[in-house]
Amino acid sequence: MTLKIGIVGANGYGGVELIRWLSGHPQAEIEMLVSHATSGQSIQTLYPHLAGRCEMPLEALDIDAAASRVALMFFATPAGVSRTLVPQFLERGIRCIDLSGDFRLKDPQTYEDWYGQKPADPAFLERAVYGLSEINGENIRDADLIANPGCYPTAALLGLIPALQNGLIAPNSVIIDAKSGLSGAGRKTALPHLFSEANECVQAYKLGAHQHIPEMEQALEAFTGQKVRITFTPHIVPMTRGILATIYADLQAEMTTEAVAALYREYYASKPFVRICDPGHVPATKEVYGSNYCAIGLNADPRTGRLTIVSVIDNLVKGAAGQAVQNMNLLFGWEESAGLSALPVYP
Repeated sequence: MTLKIGIVGANGYGGVELIRWLSGHPQAEIEMLVSHATSGQSIQTLYPHLAGRCEMPLEALDIDAAASRVALMFFATPAGVSRTLVPQFLERGIRCIDLSGDFRLKDPQTYEDWYGQKPADPAFLERAVYGLSEINGENIRDADLIANPGCYPTAALLGLIPALQNGLIAPNSVIIDAKSGLSGAGRKTALPHLFSEANECVQAYKLGAHQHIPEMEQALEAFTGQKVRITFTPHIVPMTRGILATIYADLQAEMTTEAVAALYREYYASKPFVRICDPGHVPATKEVYGSNYCAIGLNADPRTGRLTIVSVIDNLVKGAAGQAVQNMNLLFGWEESAGLSALPVYP
């Protein structure tokens, strides 16, 4: 039986990326697209590339009507929106996957401090399962509310967790230098994202204040059992898609790059979307462009005693919509790669 799904926030980059993957999914069917700002228009009017594949109207949200039409609702909304909508769907028996940050942080005060907004009801924060597919798959399968990870955390956590779980690196030595394409900021007009401002320019921003910092620290503690404090510096680079996270940490003992790579390969052996590069190869964002893959390169430096991890993803796919679909597959007991096996776009 085909699963009927809806997307709230279908008019943004995350929403249209969900449409791209779900329109070819063998077991899911898009039933409704919701957007208050552009309701009454066709999605194909906003995104002409969808012509002939998805020409559905964008609807204003009627929760009772929506709950009678779908079994799963995706929320590709800005922070502060889904915290009030998701509980109403859950109360009606509709499962939810939230791509915003509203349900990622377990502590309400932490959310308020870092997002500057009122947090969700603590009962629903506790109910939410963190949707890092490769690491938390067993818990995702039993969830009715999945908090999809942020794009920067997805790249960083997939790179860090094997090393921390296996005691390779010192927990409080982690530095994450990450660079993202402009689509990570969403489809909106803002001065730093104008072509003349962003082109030929690399900008660091939110030093020590990015809302993904507590998300990464919370996840690292949950999945490794260690209190981890990170230094995280995000950058905007003049490209459309992609994240490259370069991570530095002190090794606890001397190791070769070959040994670290072998450990990572074994760790991710059953995970179809994580690719561990051969020693000596450093992945680039082009290697995962438009795909749900994460590529990880490693270097253990005997001179400095540090491990360098380079993790690359497409921020709109593995960092958002693709991982959300992957979580849907886990949630409903389907093949994890269903609808997601397309190769990266190259060049």
